[in-house]
Amino acid sequence: MADAADRLPAPYPRGRLWELLLVFGRLGFTAFGGPAAHISMMHDEVVTRRRWLDDRAFLDLVAATNLIPGPNSTELAIHLGRLRAGWKGLLVAGAAFIAPAVAIVLVLAWAYVEYGTTPTAEALLYGISPVVIAIVAQALWKLAPTAAEDLLTRIVALGAFVLYLVGVHELVLLLVAGLVVLAVRNAGRLRSGAGSVVAVGLLPGLVPQAANATADATLLRLFLTFLKIGSVLYGSGYVLLAFLRTDLVERLGWLTEQQLLDAVAIGQFTPGPLFTTATFVGYVVLGVPGAIVATLGIFLPSFAFVAATAPILPRLRRSPWFGAALDGVVAASFALMAGVLVDFTRAAVVDVPAGAIAVVALVALVRFRVNSAWLVLAGGLAGLAIDAVR
Repeated sequence: MADAADRLPAPYPRGRLWELLLVFGRLGFTAFGGPAAHISMMHDEVVTRRRWLDDRAFLDLVAATNLIPGPNSTELAIHLGRLRAGWKGLLVAGAAFIAPAVAIVLVLAWAYVEYGTTPTAEALLYGISPVVIAIVAQALWKLAPTAAEDLLTRIVALGAFVLYLVGVHELVLLLVAGLVVLAVRNAGRLRSGAGSVVAVGLLPGLVPQAANATADATLLRLFLTFLKIGSVLYGSGYVLLAFLRTDLVERLGWLTEQQLLDAVAIGQFTPGPLFTTATFVGYVVLGVPGAIVATLGIFLPSFAFVAATAPILPRLRRSPWFGAALDGVVAASFALMAGVLVDFTRAAVVDVPAGAIAVVALVALVRFRVNSAWLVLAGGLAGLAIDAVR
C-alpha cells in the first residue's frame, strides 16, 4: 500500500510555505465548532479544493492524530504542513492555525481582567453553529466510502457510532476498533503463531508535576503545568476542563471555579483550537508572559509528537498488523465524527431559522461548492441579523 507521501497527486508538486501560511492562517480565523468541524474544513481545503492528497491519506493522518495526546485538529494541521512542505511546513502550518486564536483569546483575556466580564456571542454562535453542522455532514458523506471501505470496517464503524451515543469513552472505542480489525484480518497469522504485535505506550509520567497545593504562580510552574497537560491529554474539550480544574483550581489554587468556566467559555466561542484556553488562563494568572508560556507549554507536545511519529507512519501503514489496526482506528474516528454531528445537531438546530441556515449552508456546499470559511462568516452575520429583528 502506498504511503501518505506517495499519494500526493502527480500534477501537484511539493508546496511552498506561503501557501500553508495563507490556508491555515485563514482557517485559524474561521474554524469554529471544535475538532470535527476543523477537520471537515481542512478536508475541504486540502483534499477537495487543492488536491494535496487523497481521502485515504487524509484519513490516515486523522487516525494518527487520535493515537497521540493533544488537540487533534491542530495536530492534523501540523501533519499536513509536514507532508506538503517538510519540517518547515510542519512549523508554519501549526503556528498559522494556532496564532489567530491565540491573538483573539489574548484580547478577550485583557478585556476580562480589565472589566471583569466576558463578551457574549450568543447571536454569532446561533448562526455559525448550523453552518458547522452542514460542513461536518458534507465531509462525512465524502469520506464514508474511504473510511469504511469493506464490510468489516462498516460493521466496526456502525458499532463505534452506537457505542459512542450510549456514552462509551472515545479512547476505548478507538482501541477496540483497531484490535478487532487487526484480529480479524490477521486471524490466519494468529492461529499459526506467525508475526508479532508490538504495543507502544507513552510515558506521560516523565513530565514533572508543577507544584504543591496553593503554590505561588511562577512562569516556570505555569509552563510545566501546561506542558504536562499537553503531553497526556486525550479526548474532548470536556477532558481539558477536568485537567484544568484538577491542576489550577484544586491543586494549585490559581483560579476560582468561575474563572475556569469563563476561560473555557472563551475557548469555545472563539475560532481555532480549544486548547487556546491556556492563553486565557496564562494571562489571568501572570499577564502577557503567562499567556505566552502557557500557550507554548500546551502546544509544544503536539509538534513533538507529530515530528516523532510522522516519519514512521508510512512504514507502519504497510505492516499487515499495524495497517489493519489503523483501518480500524480510521473507521472508529469516522464514527466519532458522526456521533459528534448528532450532538452538534441537537444543540445547534434549536428552531426553524437555525434549521434553515443549516439547509442553505449544505446546499451551498454541495451544489455550489462555496468555501466553508465564507459560509462560517455568513452564518455569523445571519445570526446577528436574526437576533436584531427578534
